[in-house]
Amino acid sequence: MTTSATHARTHSPDRLLLRGGTVVDTDPHVTARPNTDVLIENGTIAAVGSGLSAEGAEVVDARERIVLPGFVDTHRHVWQSVLRAVAVDSDLGDYLGLVLGRLSPAMRPEDVYTGNLVGALECLDSGITTVQDFSHVQHRAEHGDAAVSGLRAAGIRAVFGYGHPPFDPAARDPRLVRDLRARLFAGDDELVTLALAPGGPSYTPIDVVEEDWRLAAELDIPLAVHVGSGPVAQRPIEALRDRGLLNARTLYIHGNSLPDDELAMIADSGGALSIAPHIEAQMGHGAPMINRSRTVGLVTGLGADVVTSGPGDMFSLLRAALLTSQLANGSRLFAADMLRMATIGGAAALGLADRIGSLAVGKQADVVLLRADAVNLVGATHDIAGAVVACAHPGNVDTVLIAGRTVKRAGRLTHPHLSTALADAHNSAARLATTP
Repeated sequence: MTTSATHARTHSPDRLLLRGGTVVDTDPHVTARPNTDVLIENGTIAAVGSGLSAEGAEVVDARERIVLPGFVDTHRHVWQSVLRAVAVDSDLGDYLGLVLGRLSPAMRPEDVYTGNLVGALECLDSGITTVQDFSHVQHRAEHGDAAVSGLRAAGIRAVFGYGHPPFDPAARDPRLVRDLRARLFAGDDELVTLALAPGGPSYTPIDVVEEDWRLAAELDIPLAVHVGSGPVAQRPIEALRDRGLLNARTLYIHGNSLPDDELAMIADSGGALSIAPHIEAQMGHGAPMINRSRTVGLVTGLGADVVTSGPGDMFSLLRAALLTSQLANGSRLFAADMLRMATIGGAAALGLADRIGSLAVGKQADVVLLRADAVNLVGATHDIAGAVVACAHPGNVDTVLIAGRTVKRAGRLTHPHLSTALADAHNSAARLATTP
């Protein structure tokens, strides 16, 4: 059976062939291969090449499509999708006071569920197939349950970072993390996995930091933590090193104010960095990070961070990353560097490079098809990677697959309860807009 990439599919076939697309892979370097097929079997990539056999497969005509590995967002507070644009003109201090100080305590579990569901669907709509959700809205256990349920209902691949609200220290309760892990992560769900997202050494006394790191080790889960020259530790990475807490399972976020030697400490430990170029510029976090992280060999991914203050699609982040990199010292970076950061770089930052981030045989079939026949991508044959980074937008995303399962087709999300989710999000946003 042959269908167009714009035709409906409501199931996940055992065998799917993407026929004749311009296939852009990102590992070990960015390459574009026209008239190339991608064969998917049981949710994994089985072969990439020309003229592959379609026997027993559902065939998608991808001849006017750019075929990419799904984008990886390495840092986003997904629950804030129902607070969109409340802090576009705010600096970091104003954002913290409004969003975390006033609005976060007003979030009901149903608001968190809706925020995570719609926030994850927003990711899928723009070709982000994996997101690291730094969830610091757990005022009580029900908020954590709701957040995880929202991610799973969306069908996205996610690393759920369990955190507690920074202005609600009583919510920091290791028992809640243990309980959530036992109840919600005891099965074999490979799409949504658990991480710990504590306050970290920049903002928390080092004895408390050590307790959090021990909890992550006990539960055998990775860590995600905001870092910078903070009110508690001016040299937070050095503080971790001195306590023997640097490890390869930690994702450090932002870090614009860290000196080069601390960035090198992260790289030497095997840890990774997530940067949010739009938000870091908009909120004044500091100079761009990409060039410095690259110089010290630090694995780096991109993140949208907060849609309260900036865009939630990867195309906007790619352009923000490329443009801000030109303002920093160091060797010049190119569009292909950005595309790798948004795919295999992000996967490596999350410890998932063996499963996602490229179109290598054996990896999960997290795949995005862009409309190469759209007016803003006509002529892209000159430089496919450059066109994706500099010219593409979410409206070009035609088809999105997660482990071979279609979550967007013909430019429309396939979620069966999309209209209800959107209505619930509007209701949550309207209620929160009246929060005193």
